[in-house]
Amino acid sequence: MADQDYKGVRTEGRLIPPPVSISAEARAHLEAMVGPDGIPAGLLGANPSPDDHPAWRELKTIANARIIEMMQPRFASVTSTVETIELGGARVHVATPANAGPDDRAYVDIHGGALVYGEGEMCRMGAQLQAMLHGVRVYGIDYRTPPEHPYPAALDDCVGAYRALLDRYRPDRLVMGGSSAGGNLAAALALRARDEGLPLPASLLLMTPEVDLTESGDTFQTNQRLDVVLPRPLMNTNLLYAAGHDLADPYLSPLFGDFTKGFPRTLIQAGTRDLFLSNAVRMHRALRRANVPVELHIFEGMPHGGFGGSSPEDAELAGEVKRFVRESWGA
Repeated sequence: MADQDYKGVRTEGRLIPPPVSISAEARAHLEAMVGPDGIPAGLLGANPSPDDHPAWRELKTIANARIIEMMQPRFASVTSTVETIELGGARVHVATPANAGPDDRAYVDIHGGALVYGEGEMCRMGAQLQAMLHGVRVYGIDYRTPPEHPYPAALDDCVGAYRALLDRYRPDRLVMGGSSAGGNLAAALALRARDEGLPLPASLLLMTPEVDLTESGDTFQTNQRLDVVLPRPLMNTNLLYAAGHDLADPYLSPLFGDFTKGFPRTLIQAGTRDLFLSNAVRMHRALRRANVPVELHIFEGMPHGGFGGSSPEDAELAGEVKRFVRESWGA
């Protein structure tokens, strides 16, 4: 091949097995997510075009059911109770653990789901799981989603709920976290709250965050198919959510925000097989350059969202999250 023809690395036909460097439970999870042809089906399947709203509604029904099914094993031992309220114009699920800790603090949970999925039952279940982990009351924001409610509906709901929570809690008693799309909204909420003059929460947890809807990072190429949960980019999903707005706007892609004006202490997590690994790495560097206190935790062989919740790696990650949250409250 002539030098002028060289455009990149060719990888067709290469088989990449689960690494021996991870636990048996983690390897089993990776193997279970791949078909006999060696191609991962992924969690969400192929995405319709952004303007095919009937197809999106159908896909949402299928995807939400599958997500809930995958969450059920982790939910079997949950004892926290939950009630649904309206808070700042948003629907919020309030989960309370059986042995709740101090009532002067709370965790705000923003669910994942590619900014399109995860409303309703998944959001409620997620709030209950977080309440069990942290031992405090958890507010799960059940934000509105496309195609009926594109940007900025989800962010408006999150800001409205956060503004109302500031009437109940001191900002340094609030910790906010989200996975994937929830990481996007948690970071965007911090930027918008700051820009609107609201006090910032004690800290943020951005778990495998979807903070760059332009998908400009390296691993959107290198981890395609290697990520068994998100084997392909989500550009059609991003365009559906953005509804014609600039994908590089910091409220849509928080990676491009100005963090020198203030941003909470942050924990960022991803895995070496995560399609969003570049998001985590770049967000970490952006916060470091702005002198924001930040931790980055990258797990070996981990795809988007972890190893299903039952591996030693998942338990280790949960321990890091719990420790970070307690430190944020000064515990």
